[in-house]
Amino acid sequence: MLSVFDQGSPPPCPAPFNMAAHVLRQAGRLANKTALSILGETGTEDWSFADLESAILGTGTGLLQAGLNPGDIVLMRLGNSVEFPIAYLGAIAVGVIPVPTSAQLTEPETAQIISDLSPAAVLRDPSIACAPHPKQVELDQLTRMRDLPPAAFAMGNPNRLAYVVYTSGTSGNPRAVAHAHRAIWARQMMVDGWYGLRENDRLCHAGAFNWTYTLGTGLMDPWTIGATALIPHPDTELANLPALLRRHKASIFAAAPGVYRKLLQRPLPDLPDLRHGLCAGEKLSRPLHEHWMQATGTQLYEAYGMSECSTFVSSNPTHPAQGEALGRPQPGRRVAILGPDGPVPQGQEGTIAVHRDDPGLMLTYLNAPGEAEARMQGDWFLTGDQGVMAVDGQITYLGRNDDMMNAGGYRVSPVEVEAVLSHHPGIAQAGAAAVEVKPDTFVIAAFYTGPEELDEAALQAYVSDKLARYKQPRVFVHLPALPTGGNGKLLRRALPAYFKATPE
Repeated sequence: MLSVFDQGSPPPCPAPFNMAAHVLRQAGRLANKTALSILGETGTEDWSFADLESAILGTGTGLLQAGLNPGDIVLMRLGNSVEFPIAYLGAIAVGVIPVPTSAQLTEPETAQIISDLSPAAVLRDPSIACAPHPKQVELDQLTRMRDLPPAAFAMGNPNRLAYVVYTSGTSGNPRAVAHAHRAIWARQMMVDGWYGLRENDRLCHAGAFNWTYTLGTGLMDPWTIGATALIPHPDTELANLPALLRRHKASIFAAAPGVYRKLLQRPLPDLPDLRHGLCAGEKLSRPLHEHWMQATGTQLYEAYGMSECSTFVSSNPTHPAQGEALGRPQPGRRVAILGPDGPVPQGQEGTIAVHRDDPGLMLTYLNAPGEAEARMQGDWFLTGDQGVMAVDGQITYLGRNDDMMNAGGYRVSPVEVEAVLSHHPGIAQAGAAAVEVKPDTFVIAAFYTGPEELDEAALQAYVSDKLARYKQPRVFVHLPALPTGGNGKLLRRALPAYFKATPE
C-alpha cells in the first residue's frame, strides 16, 4: 500500500463567505456568554460574545472611516493585548487584509516587509518597533473605534485573500504567505481531529495575543464553536499559570513544548477540570509527554502543521498517537508521503505533503509565486519535512530536509541569521544551527571564522537590533574553519557536533 491518507474531502466552504463572520457566528445565540477571560493575578477582564462582536465590527467601521478600503493591506505592529485579535478580525470583517507580525521584529525587518507589501497603513502600538510609514493608525485610535456603530460583514468568494502571515521561505528569505477566507473553514477539521473541543470548554492558551498559534487555537477556534477562551494577562509569571488553570477551571490547555517543560520544573497543583493539553510549535519529546502525564494524569495531543497550511496532522482523544508518531491526518485531509516519483510504500521515508485542494492551504507566496509553485509535486504541496506513514495512517516525523531551525516554537532560517552575521567586520564566514544545550532544550548557535575569537556580549549586542529576539543566537562558537562538502558548500548539519554543552 502507498503512503496516501484520503478518506474524502470535507464539506465545501459556503459562498458568499467572510472569515470573521464565521468566527462570530455564535455571537447572536450566545450573546451573554463569556467569550474571553483575560486572567490576572487578582481578577479577570471578561468579554461576552456580544461585547466581542460589537468591538470587532466597530473597529471595522473605524478602519473604513480612516480611509482604508476593501483589498487594502495593513501591517499589524501591535503588542500582547486584546486589541490585536479585535483589530485583526475587524479588518477581515470589512475586507481589509491584515498582516500580523511578531512584536519582536526589529525596525530593519519591518522596513523589508513594508518594502515587499506596500501596506496602505500600519496599525501601531508606539512602543513596538516599526519602520516609518506615512499612514499609521495608533493604539488609542483603535481602542476608540470599538464604540463605533457596527460595520456590515463584507461577504464574497471564500477563495479571495483574507490575511497574510510571514514565514521563512525555502530561499532563506521571509515569505509572505497569502491565505484565503476559507482557511478558517478548514480549521473545523481540528475541532475533532486535534482539540476534542466542545461548546462548554474553557480553553486556556499560554501564548501571547499576537502569536498566530494563540490567535487560531486559543481564540478563533473556541469562538467559532461557542467555547470560552482563557488568556493569561501579559504580566502573568509562568510559575503562576498552573494556579490560574485551577482557579478558572480550564478544561483544555494549549502551549508550546517549552512551556510544558518549564511548568514541570516544579510540582503542579491538582487540576481537576483539565481534560487534556494541546501541543504544537515544535516536536514534542516522548519523555516530556510522559512527565506531563505523570504530573497531571492528563494526556497531551500533538499537532503538526506549518504557516502555509496550519495544522493538518494530529493526535486526539479518539485517536491518540502511537509510540513516537505525531498522529494521523485529520478527517477531511488528504496527506501523502512522497518520494521523487510520487507516494512511497507505507513504512518508507519520504516528504510529508498535503493535497493542493486542502481548504487550509495557502493561495501563494505574495511576490514569490514561483517559489510556491516550486513546492508543488503534481497535486501535492511539499512541506519540506520528512516522515513515515504506518498502515493505520499514523505519521512519524523524521526532521527537516532543508536545515530550518526551531527555537521556542518559531521556525528560523539559518540563512537569515548568517546574512546578518556575515556583515560583522570580524567574521569571515558564519553558519547557524540549533544545538541541544540540555536534554530536550534547543537554542540557536552561531559558528564563525575570523582572525580571532570575538567577545560574546559584543556579538549579542550586534545582532540585538538586527534580528528579532527569537532569531538571535544564544551562543557563539569561533572555529578555525567551518565544515564544508566536496563542492565547498557549508554543511550546516555538521555544525552541532562542534558545540559542546556544559554538563549540569
